Amino acid sequence: MTNKTQMQYGDKSAMIEQAVGLMTAHMQRNTTMSRLTGPMPKGTAGAVATLRKQTTTHMPIIKCQDLGKGRGDEVTFHLLNPVGAKPIMGSRYAEGRGTGMKLSEDRLRVNQARFPIDMGDVMTSIRSPVDFRNLGRPIAQNLMDRYVDQSLLVHMAGARGFHNNIEWVVPTTADADFAEIMVNPVKAPTKNRHFIVDGDAIKPFALNAGDVDMTTADLFTMDTCDSIRTVMEQIALPPPPVIFEGDKAANDSPLRVLLVSAAQYNKFSTDPAFRALQASAMARANQANQSPLFMGDAGLWNGILIVKMPKPIRFYAGDTIKYCAAYDSEAESSCTVPASFGTTFAIDRAILLGGQAVAEALAAHKDSSLPFFWSEKDLDHGDKVELLLGAIRGVSKVRYEIDHGDGTQVTDYGVTVIDTAVPIIGERK
Repeated sequence: MTNKTQMQYGDKSAMIEQAVGLMTAHMQRNTTMSRLTGPMPKGTAGAVATLRKQTTTHMPIIKCQDLGKGRGDEVTFHLLNPVGAKPIMGSRYAEGRGTGMKLSEDRLRVNQARFPIDMGDVMTSIRSPVDFRNLGRPIAQNLMDRYVDQSLLVHMAGARGFHNNIEWVVPTTADADFAEIMVNPVKAPTKNRHFIVDGDAIKPFALNAGDVDMTTADLFTMDTCDSIRTVMEQIALPPPPVIFEGDKAANDSPLRVLLVSAAQYNKFSTDPAFRALQASAMARANQANQSPLFMGDAGLWNGILIVKMPKPIRFYAGDTIKYCAAYDSEAESSCTVPASFGTTFAIDRAILLGGQAVAEALAAHKDSSLPFFWSEKDLDHGDKVELLLGAIRGVSKVRYEIDHGDGTQVTDYGVTVIDTAVPIIGERK
């Protein structure tokens, strides 16, 4: 009788088991980005969404696993445009005067990303004090998790920025492979979703003689946060609030999530009132099933949950910032960071997230039937070993042309960005 606990190299069931393990580890990773995605629907009410394998639209990141063999490499999202009308009064004829409905759509495509790891040869295993075979998989998993989180962050921000060190696996736009690595185009913020700090308030993105209209004094403060809330309450069709699973206060006290860089956060956290913000976040966590996004360094202020982002989206003096100059177009223009920022200041981009900010599409690999897959291969007659971890996915901001009644505006549906000055440590690398 065959011993089923032993699997030969290349056994297809081994591939599936390992892929399930990788998929589970990735979905359960304890990072800021993973906390911005809701769970798959449960129960009868979520039957359709479950079949389509799409997470809730009330969270910033929507995962859709509706791609597979024969379904192509694209997924389409639809938005029912807001409807505005006045009532027909008294005995006036209503027949034939119905208000029309209009759908807008956005789409994204997927591609495979792979990280091969060289695990050495027979002599490596003899000479090395560590077992490279045991280290290979955690290293590959770490690289893939960083790629997933960073690609989400860059699409949210509408820019990669120019901060760069060994922790980044997504290169800057100067790299020839940048566009292919990002799979879908990184879209600059739409005009109605792009703001900058101006003193103690925010204002729409503006220029001064070809530069961003900012100075090194335009920092992220408590007043900035107040201004963000004021603007979001007064503009037409703001990003929808984020609804955490089980949040009992979601309707009475709606929330949006503000991702800030460490430099923005550190400046903000020096305010004497910041401890009270952390206490407010902890208190709200009690009403939101103890969501870990509220824990630790998070602060809750005026309906905005402030959370540190994994890496900064940063622009140094002289760097290019892309923006949209018109409300009805996504054509991009360019400006620069003022030279006056020198080597001690930069511009960091804060990201305000509502529901349906970005979409992440996942497709099934032919062998594992899951978005994540792995392979281990012997080379050179068994002397050398290489491990590979891959994923088939794609990310894009959710963007629609929305009818505002007095005209159509191209709109990043669930994400708004705010550029602020930050002090930096040391010179630009």
